[in-house]
Amino acid sequence: MTPDIAIATTGGVQTIRFARPSKKNALTGEMYAAMVAAIISADRDDQVGVHLFLGQPGVFTAGNDLADFMSRSTSGSSVLEGPVLDFLRLLPKVEKPMIAAVDGLAIGIGTTLLMHCDLVYATPTTRFQTPFLDLGLVPEAGSSLIGPRIMGHQRAFELLVLGEAFSAERAKNAGLINAIVESEALETTALDAAHRLAAKPRQAMLASRRLLRGDTAGLSAAIETEAAIFAERLSSNEAQLAFKAFFNRKS
Repeated sequence: MTPDIAIATTGGVQTIRFARPSKKNALTGEMYAAMVAAIISADRDDQVGVHLFLGQPGVFTAGNDLADFMSRSTSGSSVLEGPVLDFLRLLPKVEKPMIAAVDGLAIGIGTTLLMHCDLVYATPTTRFQTPFLDLGLVPEAGSSLIGPRIMGHQRAFELLVLGEAFSAERAKNAGLINAIVESEALETTALDAAHRLAAKPRQAMLASRRLLRGDTAGLSAAIETEAAIFAERLSSNEAQLAFKAFFNRKS
């Protein structure tokens, strides 16, 4: 486990908090592995009814830690294996409701993860963005399928392909989030909803969620297709140049 993911359980709610503020909560392989383990464990625990994702004030997550991601992809590991894809593959299989409380940056997986959540609350200053194309890559986490389902083709294209940043108001109008909440009330609001859900008749709640989500086989297939194309794109000249430019800007 890693200290960069803080796991706690209270009142039937498991909280999964991104806890790497010095790096804007950028996600490493170890962080993905910790989330996978926590979700699987809580899904099997009768005392847990809800998973709640949290970040830090001003930053939910800046997405993948690209240095960590590239070191894994160039060390003989494929993007089609390991903790990142383990996490993506798990999302359609999670049995219990997922809620997110989002403040500040929600970049890449910080936005596409929300498409798998059942309830999402965000602050007025939250910014949602998926710069996949800017890196010569393609959308992930099944967002190419569920993004258009949630917000329609044009808005999904704007977010996932054009890479346009969405404000909290735009995200709410697009159906990506449920409500805009002031920062001081964000976690309280999300926890209240989580505790209300966790207190409901458990099997009826789980059955209702399955009915609303429908057959997730197509979503799992989309994640596999995206990952295969993502891996191809990662070795492309376009992606290599984009990553080189990114790291040059950081240095």
